[in-house]
Amino acid sequence: MVSFRFPFLFSQPPKPPNSANASSRTFTATAAAAALSVAAAGAGIVISQSANKTFILNLLGSDRVNSCTMWGSLSISDSSSSPVTESRTGMSFPAVLRGSQRLLGVGLRRKAVLGLKNIDIYAFGVYADDSDVKEFLSEKYGALSSSELKGNEELKEDLMESDVSMTIRLQIVYGRLSIKSVRSAFQESVASRLHKFGGSDNEELLQRFTSQFKDEYKIPKGSIIDLSRERGYVLRTTIDGKEVGSIQSKLLCRSVLDLYIGSEPFDPKAKEDVEQNLAPLLKK
Repeated sequence: MVSFRFPFLFSQPPKPPNSANASSRTFTATAAAAALSVAAAGAGIVISQSANKTFILNLLGSDRVNSCTMWGSLSISDSSSSPVTESRTGMSFPAVLRGSQRLLGVGLRRKAVLGLKNIDIYAFGVYADDSDVKEFLSEKYGALSSSELKGNEELKEDLMESDVSMTIRLQIVYGRLSIKSVRSAFQESVASRLHKFGGSDNEELLQRFTSQFKDEYKIPKGSIIDLSRERGYVLRTTIDGKEVGSIQSKLLCRSVLDLYIGSEPFDPKAKEDVEQNLAPLLKK
């Protein structure tokens, strides 16, 4: 059985061998390369045999983050209307959604296979309504400096708890992803957040959310899934522009947002970008 997991350390460049042990290290490197080749071949067999079942489910099932890649910081101008591209996937995100929701950050959901290859699952963009941010958050945070706002966990908690209209836009990158895998992944990740914020008695709420992702929907590469928190704590889900369901629940809205900008986000750099680009909106 092949195990899939996220690595947590940056790869270190190999040190040049000295004359005393060059021979033994050469032999070890050769053996390691051979072992990796065998492992890769074995992984390839498993992937090809179960591409639409266990493998894809494993790609999405963990909340743990692959931190092998280093990112540059994203700064979005308030006056810019140009789309923003997620640099690792080439996926483009509009600067503004629905006329007033401004893009605050973009990120990537990834999974590493045996430490040999990183699979890009989907890129995502985090949006928040400009006027809602000012209405709900400016009074408390508007007078703070950018340095005071940086890393301010209370601000992010208030953003997730308040009635600010927000959207998490997912753009599918992995072309063999099935809607069943998305449903199963949300069932695991959202369940952990529902339990974290609301206790264990939320099975019905979870079922209502995940049942929106029906098998009839196809999500090839480039498909768009929008998870939108609307005023009144309504979570509305659309797939390629078609609404597939809406649920009024502050707890569910909070749990979904926590996956992307909470204390253990899928992409920590995206969370930092949201923090950086939220600050100017508070001062208007």
